Amino acid sequence: MNKDASQDAKDLQSALNEPRKTLGLSDAIALIVGIVVGAGIFRTPSLVAANSADETIFFSVWILGGLISLIGALCYAELSTAFPNTGGDYHFIYRAYGQNMGFLFAWARMTVIQTGSIALLAFIFGDYMAEVYSPFSYSSIIYAALAVVILTAINIIGVQFGSGTQKLLTSLEVFGVLFVIVAGLFFSDTNIQDTHSPGAPSTSNSFGMAMVIVLLTFGGWNEAAYISSEMKAGGTQIVRALITGLIAITFIYLLVNFAYMNTLGLDAMSKSGAVGTDVMKASFGTPGVMILAGIVALSALTSANATIFTGARTNYALGRDFRSFGQLGRWNYKNSTPVTAFLVQALISLALISMGFFTRSGFETIVQYTAPVFWFFFLLVGIALFLLRIKEPGQVRPFKVPLYPLTPVVFCLTSCYLLYSSIVYTGIGAFVGIVVLLSGLIVNFALSRNSKNRKKHIESPA
Repeated sequence: MNKDASQDAKDLQSALNEPRKTLGLSDAIALIVGIVVGAGIFRTPSLVAANSADETIFFSVWILGGLISLIGALCYAELSTAFPNTGGDYHFIYRAYGQNMGFLFAWARMTVIQTGSIALLAFIFGDYMAEVYSPFSYSSIIYAALAVVILTAINIIGVQFGSGTQKLLTSLEVFGVLFVIVAGLFFSDTNIQDTHSPGAPSTSNSFGMAMVIVLLTFGGWNEAAYISSEMKAGGTQIVRALITGLIAITFIYLLVNFAYMNTLGLDAMSKSGAVGTDVMKASFGTPGVMILAGIVALSALTSANATIFTGARTNYALGRDFRSFGQLGRWNYKNSTPVTAFLVQALISLALISMGFFTRSGFETIVQYTAPVFWFFFLLVGIALFLLRIKEPGQVRPFKVPLYPLTPVVFCLTSCYLLYSSIVYTGIGAFVGIVVLLSGLIVNFALSRNSKNRKKHIESPA
């Protein structure tokens, strides 16, 4: 075989091991909406109400949460269009800070952030399914594990099947949320509202805590960065997907909360342990509670599928760039999926789900486990926008964040505040998550002793 033929063979093999451009704008929007509009909107509004002095402040923090998320999305849009890559945040951090920080993020996402999020959503699905049918003592854990196994299998079958499943689930999820909105606005018994008593004066701390909760409810839109290199029309469509998706999500959240407020009132909302359940019970009685259980389970399933879909992309990028994790970097060209990355992600998620056998607060523990690590790297991505403008000024940027540098500064300050809050207001779970993150430093040090295990390449922008 001559030199040219050998090079052609290598180029073909490289092409077969890279993602194909198979996703459209609707796929990206479905992914964003599916991840963000999860079970949180049925749990968090009561906490926001408890930290709001009146209805005006209550709705203001939801609008502000949408605006802050949009600011973050604009920052991600610049990074995603300038550096479209299957690694998403990993690729941005790699280019901005180097291979050591890039490895640490990929390690954190594989062991804490993404797998923790999958386990969290699986717990929600399992808990609500157990309300419908619970044949075993640990039915919720079994349901959670089955959800991870089945959704992982669906995504391994192929990206088209996985994205098609995501669009179906997202459509059903939005329909379920609209059902709750209609119930709260037109069918509920508003006589159950408590007489609204004057609350304590609003403080900056209570408003700040309300913002923390709202922004957590908006979390997940950044996952769009992981499919930027798989978009048919290129990464520029990510801008439209992010903006359209977040506007739709904000509108949905405002309608849901208006339905809650119409049924319960601010005071009753603040005292509710399950605001969605109370609204459905006021609308349709006990059958309404069962319907809500199905809606919440579906929402959690939709978010879990989208999280599984994007999470494997970072594992793939880790295997692509570090020989010691080379098996993760295998891309199945036929199905257009990173099969090994999916399997490893599923195994770690199942291990985290198994914590439910040892603690009664598995859900809360996983929230604490993931939050500090997540916001730490979110802050680094915001700073990376500044660093990459300095380090790579000649890079083509099809989209530039407006009002630079004010916009990314707001994004970074918000992330910094949430990082602080996630450490101050959490317990042992946060400590464990930080320890697992730091263990990545040990692994990275061991790898650095052998140069053969280091970087293979950084994928060039598509």
